[in-house]
Amino acid sequence: MASYHLAVKTVKRGAGRSATAAAAYRSGSVIACEREGRVHDYSRKAGVVDAFILAPDAAPNWAQDRAALWNAAEAAEVRVNAVVAREWELALPAEIGAEARREIATAFATALVARYGVAADVAIHAPHREGDDRNHHAHVLTTTRVVGADGFGKKTRVLDAAQTGGPEIEAMRGVWAGLQNDALERAGAEERVDHRSLEAQREAAQERGDLVAAEELDRAPEVKLGPAVNAMERRAAREAEAAGRDYALVTERGRAVQEAREARRVFVMLREELRERVEAARDAYGAARSEGQDRVSAGLAAMRAALEKQRDVSEAGESVGDRLRRMLGREAERPGANADSPESDDVRARLDAALGRGSEQDAGQENRERVAQQQAPERAPNPPTSETRGAMRQPAEKPTGRMPRECDDGWER
Repeated sequence: MASYHLAVKTVKRGAGRSATAAAAYRSGSVIACEREGRVHDYSRKAGVVDAFILAPDAAPNWAQDRAALWNAAEAAEVRVNAVVAREWELALPAEIGAEARREIATAFATALVARYGVAADVAIHAPHREGDDRNHHAHVLTTTRVVGADGFGKKTRVLDAAQTGGPEIEAMRGVWAGLQNDALERAGAEERVDHRSLEAQREAAQERGDLVAAEELDRAPEVKLGPAVNAMERRAAREAEAAGRDYALVTERGRAVQEAREARRVFVMLREELRERVEAARDAYGAARSEGQDRVSAGLAAMRAALEKQRDVSEAGESVGDRLRRMLGREAERPGANADSPESDDVRARLDAALGRGSEQDAGQENRERVAQQQAPERAPNPPTSETRGAMRQPAEKPTGRMPRECDDGWER
């Protein structure tokens, strides 16, 4: 499943970092830093698929030389806490080929150069040999000053200012999402990415009436495993392989991430299942109407088609709804989980609403009760007896404050 990731970071001199070291590491090359008087040699670094530099047309020729470019960037800054480079970290889709990944990384770097007038040093990395084999990614290291015919010019303050930095980065996030989706479409992949927050995506789904998608997006952002947890899981996977047994996640965070990803896959399946049922119902209704049937008969034909489609899915295997409920049951079995908690009830209610079953069950129960009331014979009230007539004629007594005593007629006063 394609996932979106774009992170913007800064290389700060005050944190003990340098642009020369960052560029050498990401490109797997050797750069002698003139300011530090040391050599950064990462020529033995594995996993660097490609590395190249893009610069404005008016930039001098030395801007294409990695060591010259970043030594000049260091020399242009005099403050001890200066920001000497900016990094754009990109996740590349595993669903497309290597050439397509290079194309979209180049297109994004070209957009940065055109928009801000900076130079961009692009490094494309392969997945780590012990990590997720889908983790193709790129590092785009850009200068923090405009590069012109005379070298470095003004700072790119538009990315530094609080009022403009956020909107600018959000705009570039949209550019990166568009590039990925175009590449996925060309590759024939069904997956798409979205750069917007989950809340913004959920609101958009509600506006277009896609309640299933809105329910899918009503969740917290996925928890990142982090280096320590990743290392623990990789070690457990190697030990399981060496012992000839199936690998099972060993960390709570790893299990939580796996379940969250499985839930998203199930919701995608659910949305597809509902779409197929709606299309079957619509086709059946249109066919019935074209044959001259009235709206009621056509509606019944549409309902039968939708139920038949649901029956086909159920006979093919475990339905999406059953799979979701199984996941909820598994969550309740986890240590510390309370199946009767309000949170569990809320999740199940939201699930029933997404599946359209809660309202159907309630409506069915109401209809059954209404029919039962209509079919039950009306019973005449019992005729009053002399005792009941006397009781009805008895006036209400005011409290006297005395203890009640037994009277001849059986009533207490």
